[in-house]
Amino acid sequence: MDTLTMLGSAAGLGFLAGIRLYFTVFALGLAVRLGWFEPSAAMHHLSLLAQTPVLIASGVLLVCEFVADKIPWFDTMWDAVHTFIRPVGAAALGITALGNFDPTTTVLVGLIAGGVGFTGHASKAATRIAVNHSPEPFSNWIISFGEDLLVPFGLWVVVEHPVYAAFAIATFLISFIIISRYVWRLLRSLFVRPSGTAAA
Repeated sequence: MDTLTMLGSAAGLGFLAGIRLYFTVFALGLAVRLGWFEPSAAMHHLSLLAQTPVLIASGVLLVCEFVADKIPWFDTMWDAVHTFIRPVGAAALGITALGNFDPTTTVLVGLIAGGVGFTGHASKAATRIAVNHSPEPFSNWIISFGEDLLVPFGLWVVVEHPVYAAFAIATFLISFIIISRYVWRLLRSLFVRPSGTAAA
């Protein structure tokens, strides 16, 4: 496995886990279990996700997340609880998928997957907070169902075209860095009272 393919696979899996951790784990495990996806020699540890206990646990958590993600503001609380769970899960998933290398490479894979997973989680959580201020729930549902569809499509890209996944994630990270500056300024303008302004 060449370096760019490895980076694309690690970043892609990390990003999807940061958005939908349990769906990503369940979908990968189910694909391996049903023979839809045959892991390469470098990714043979993914067969662990196809074991029955893992499928049951990830499936139950997937249902819980699917429901929680459709309820305005409850989804934000769910995201808050998963602030540390998703990045750690993303790192663990990356190491499971691509940990068949030397220790240095394994650590690098974990850092990439975990870092991208945290970025994906942060973008998801920030988007949901903004959308939840809308008085109607439809925009929330549309975004949530869009994330549901993103996982199987994203997994297909990661498996079949990891190099494309690498460029897509790089584009996302650059966009996130640029946009986050404006989002931070907007949040400061909303919640930080200008100096000298008397409290109401």
